[in-house]
Amino acid sequence: MRLANNDARILFLTRFTRLFAYGALSVVLVIYLTRLGLSDTETGLLLTLTLIGDTVISLWLTTQADRFGRRRTLIIGSLLMAAAGLVFALTRNTLALLIAGTIGVISPSGNEVGPFLSIEQATLSHIVDDRTRTQVFAWYTLTGAVATALGSLCAGLTLQSKNSGAVSIDKARDVVLLYAGLGIALAFLFSRLTRFAEVKQPADAIPASRDILGITHSRPVIVRLAALFALDAFGGGFVVQSFVSYWFHLRFQAEPAVLGSIFFGANLSAGISAFVAAGLARRIGLVRTMVFTHLPSNVFLLCVPLMPNMESAILVLLVRFSISQMDVPTRQSYTMAIVRPEERSAAAGITGIARTTGAAIAPYFTGLMFSVPSLINWPFFIAGAIKICYDLLLYRAFVAVRPPEEVN
Repeated sequence: MRLANNDARILFLTRFTRLFAYGALSVVLVIYLTRLGLSDTETGLLLTLTLIGDTVISLWLTTQADRFGRRRTLIIGSLLMAAAGLVFALTRNTLALLIAGTIGVISPSGNEVGPFLSIEQATLSHIVDDRTRTQVFAWYTLTGAVATALGSLCAGLTLQSKNSGAVSIDKARDVVLLYAGLGIALAFLFSRLTRFAEVKQPADAIPASRDILGITHSRPVIVRLAALFALDAFGGGFVVQSFVSYWFHLRFQAEPAVLGSIFFGANLSAGISAFVAAGLARRIGLVRTMVFTHLPSNVFLLCVPLMPNMESAILVLLVRFSISQMDVPTRQSYTMAIVRPEERSAAAGITGIARTTGAAIAPYFTGLMFSVPSLINWPFFIAGAIKICYDLLLYRAFVAVRPPEEVN
């Protein structure tokens, strides 16, 4: 990070601030909404519309950011985040909450939402050297993981009560107000970005009126990457953390405290592995790092339900997590490297939306399988098989497409 300039430091600070807010809100949101008086059905509808609205708005903002201005787009996203938080904190009206959740930026899961991630990735690629880009992305990944964990921890401590675990709506509202306040803080931080964070439009750029997706020259590459990333995310959607946790509970009667320890260790291993990925990519290349680490991790995924006891299943899962996320900074870095600078925000946005869409479909089928006791192991097998197909297809399509730092 000593190689990064002031704009990069601001983006790391905004990443930490935003993921801290997302992590905190994810702990209290459903509890808070039910305390407000929303039914389970209304809460589910609200969260669904929140994700749909975020997908549509994020796609529009990210595909136009390089033309409209990255700094202005990020500030708009921050204000939408703050506005949604304020509405959620100040009203009980279901319609108002639905509108705010759909138009605003709300993270029900603790994961990235809104236009921020795509535009920040594009900006980091623009302001750091090609040879340090992957390492910077590795730090960026770890920063978000630590911030999310700390936000969740702080929200959990805030909700603690002496009254037999009862949760005070006032304490939950304090966390929602904090979320809104951090949105305002983000807007201020983004306003401090300099002109070096922006990209100049080339003379051969196609007007926005003729290309609403913001990609022209890089379109064939982005379409192929988006399709592959959607396939990978679809496979991963069969084994989202909540369902894996539930599987351990059903299969081995694991207690909540044990489950928390399992996934704390798993996510910590995944975050640390990002640094290994950066070093490995310098030696064998980005695509080979993505495939050669992701492929064995999916073999381990297939093995989890085959383990005879909880201890061995946990061990295999931890080994899997220790290498499964090594493709995250390398995937992000590779996508930014092989597209034109003025199309990076759009490329990150489109591939990100493709992953979100792919991941959103699979949990429905996982739920159906979990409703049949004899099928609870099948999500692991299906996920592993799909993700292995993704690895092989990615290698075949892109091993010869090398980023600039591997050519020079």
